Amino acid sequence: MRIAKPILLVTTPIGLIDGFYECYKLAGGLVFLMAALVGGLGVAMATVIATIRREGSAEAKGDRWPS
Repeated sequence: MRIAKPILLVTTPIGLIDGFYECYKLAGGLVFLMAALVGGLGVAMATVIATIRREGSAEAKGDRWPS
């Protein structure tokens, strides 16, 4: 896991940029649709992570229901 995490942190943005470039070459305007899809998935991941962190901190404080 010590080597996998840095590799993923470097290769994922490179892969996304390469994917956007290839999408632009092949389909032109559909790159905007791809960007919207990737952005929507990013927002979904961010909300899940925020919920997990909020519930974890509430549990650590001893609150029954997080606000």
